Amino acid sequence: MSAERPLLVFFTSQRSGPARRMESLLAHIARKERDSLQVKLVDVDARPDLAEKFRISEVPSLALVKGKRVVARLEGRATAPKIESMLDEQLGRAAA
Repeated sequence: MSAERPLLVFFTSQRSGPARRMESLLAHIARKERDSLQVKLVDVDARPDLAEKFRISEVPSLALVKGKRVVARLEGRATAPKIESMLDEQLGRAAA
């Protein structure tokens, strides 16, 4: 994890339809925010240790990490406006 850019962790599972439907949205956000944010996908089936460490109880879930701390999270299927609102708030940007 890079200290200079926040990290958005997307907890997913191939068994979760809502998570699979969010994958293209997260890919778009990763491209759009590539200069200010890292986006990582974590399959909870392959990495249950990370899911436990981040206290993930629902898939899909998003966790925004800044300075090695989770500063925001969204659980369940999230829309683009909801994700962007969280990012704007946590990254200190004015909403567009």
